[in-house]
Amino acid sequence: MRRTPRTPRTPSKNDSDDSDVRARSAPRRPSSGDAGQATGLILISIALIATIAMAISAVATRLTQRSRAQNAADAAALAGVDGGRVSASVVAGRNGAALISFENRRGSGGVVVTVEVSVGGEHAIARASTEP
Repeated sequence: MRRTPRTPRTPSKNDSDDSDVRARSAPRRPSSGDAGQATGLILISIALIATIAMAISAVATRLTQRSRAQNAADAAALAGVDGGRVSASVVAGRNGAALISFENRRGSGGVVVTVEVSVGGEHAIARASTEP
């Protein structure tokens, strides 16, 4: 197949300068009612993501405090079986908790200790005994 060479086009009297051609071929801008919508959507998205992140952080903090409270209650109850209220209070404090209540019951099979502790607003109860 043989190609014929292209000849340059000669401007006609209907042609105007290059800027007019570029202006006609340039993409159209959105109307003034649509301007800035992407920015608003991006800002709303960022605010939504930040809110979700803060909620997840709050839940994670609460779960961590709940776990710390339960660990401190378990340790305080075990310490209270052998050392009484003073030992339970010391162990709870070393675990970052405050001893709220201490109950020591003596039964036929041994001692049963029930403690309640608080860590950062989360409460936990634990029981330990010398009974089999």
